[in-house]
Amino acid sequence: MAASLIRLHFHDCFVQGCDASILLEKSDSIPESEQDAVQNAGSVRGYEVIEQAKSEVESICPGVVSCADILAVAARDASVAVSGPSWNVNLGRRDSTTANVAKAGTDLPSFRAGLDSLISLFDRKGLNARDMVALSGSHTIGQAQCVTFRDRIYNASSDIDSNFARTRQRGCPSTPGRGNANLAALDLVTPNQLDNNYFKNLIQKKGLLASDQILYSGQSTDSIVTEYSKSPSKFKSDFAAAMVKMGNIEPLTGSAGEIRRICKAVN
Repeated sequence: MAASLIRLHFHDCFVQGCDASILLEKSDSIPESEQDAVQNAGSVRGYEVIEQAKSEVESICPGVVSCADILAVAARDASVAVSGPSWNVNLGRRDSTTANVAKAGTDLPSFRAGLDSLISLFDRKGLNARDMVALSGSHTIGQAQCVTFRDRIYNASSDIDSNFARTRQRGCPSTPGRGNANLAALDLVTPNQLDNNYFKNLIQKKGLLASDQILYSGQSTDSIVTEYSKSPSKFKSDFAAAMVKMGNIEPLTGSAGEIRRICKAVN
């Protein structure tokens, strides 16, 4: 679940800030859920892991620890569990009482996004290009659905290694609609370790998603990818620093929001 928990924290923070709004399910008080946004539906996982952690924390100290803080700590611990870096997690976030599916649609990156679009999107959240490349390194773990990379592996003119493309075609039919949910590891070499192999893959034109490969495509972020491919320690230190910055996006503090009793619903 490591990749899913890190992604869950990321998809929370980029919409309304790190406020656990992504955990809210549709209800009478929540007319629409961010879970139904196209970037989340059918692909974001880990809700039940956070809910279980919340339940256990509530049994010890009710009304003290927010779902947003649990998400942030879970992302850090997920990194450690797959040999990634650790970092000190700032605490004190409170939980949102609203969700925003429209912002989820506009503020979360697309797997087809170009480099300028990605840099601009991250910049709006206070994250620079180096932060973006470091955070993208989380794609050294986890899996992607066939529908997100079909165009890339069947496009002969795509910036992709031909043998790599053929390997990925085995589990992803070319016919639109067939096998859309079939999964493939983002990194074939060390799929369960948060390491710098992702960047080595990009240099070899073996990025699975278009939004991955665009980071090494003769543009401004090539030098950062090259640096991380040569220095696993630099990648890990920058990844940790970028996760701290991301976890500080527009948190609710003080009397704003609430401390939810359960994460999927407002009090």
